[in-house]
Amino acid sequence: MKLKKSLNLLENVKSAGVVLRPSSPELKEEYLEIKRIFNDIGIETYLEYNSAKMIDFDGFSLNSLCNKVDFLVSVGGDGTLLSVVRRSFKHNIPILGINLGTLGFLTDINMDELENFLTNFKKENYRIDNRMMIEGNLNLNSFVAFNDIVISRKSISSMISIDAKIDGKPFNSYYGDGVIISTPTGSTAYNLSAGGPLVYPLTEAFIITPVAPHSLTQRPLVMPADFEIEFTISDNQGAVIIVDGQDIYEIGQNDSIKIKIAQDNARLIHRTERNYFDVLNEKLRWGN
Repeated sequence: MKLKKSLNLLENVKSAGVVLRPSSPELKEEYLEIKRIFNDIGIETYLEYNSAKMIDFDGFSLNSLCNKVDFLVSVGGDGTLLSVVRRSFKHNIPILGINLGTLGFLTDINMDELENFLTNFKKENYRIDNRMMIEGNLNLNSFVAFNDIVISRKSISSMISIDAKIDGKPFNSYYGDGVIISTPTGSTAYNLSAGGPLVYPLTEAFIITPVAPHSLTQRPLVMPADFEIEFTISDNQGAVIIVDGQDIYEIGQNDSIKIKIAQDNARLIHRTERNYFDVLNEKLRWGN
């Protein structure tokens, strides 16, 4: 697989790796249809191991799959795509999202649109968006997030105290239910429900949004992504770190998590006609 530098497109595409939504054996029929449509245009499909096992097929580990194919196909909803992006991140491989969920901010191709999209795909009528990722470092453990890293209280009966620094300099202390550190892509996720701003997804910026802050003076903050942000738990109850709403880590009193922009981007395959503001209009029902 090679990248067309001038167009940021793939060339000589021969294969795709498919990852299905977990615990959904009913997706076997959808996979067979996807396989047929891809084969009709000369693209061989291979299944990720857990997806294959779920529907009684043979498959490959995700690492092996990423080394074998030209791009990945996530079949499910935005949650499935989030997981695929994080797990395949080190391979820097493009991902196409097929939406079988409900909201579909990230997965914009429905099953009934796939055949037409792939016809355009073969004609190089598509685009690859480079989306900012963030990297968290906690007690020598590092992880990446596509949407957000959330620092949250452990118990619903008490609030949490968090001290924050930017490039080593103190800038705020949060007291409330927690703090969301979001990418622009993730601005339409938990950040939005917590009252944070929407940020155009191809922007490189951090969004720091307090969750139910005790003080009314605490407000969301948008800042350039070339800073490193550090959060320290200042009370004795500790906290939990939640990555993209899926992976959870514990953090103790006086422990810190450092967050910065990841060195590489997530790469999402989209229709050329996909427009972010049309998506907002449709999903958030603006103008209705």
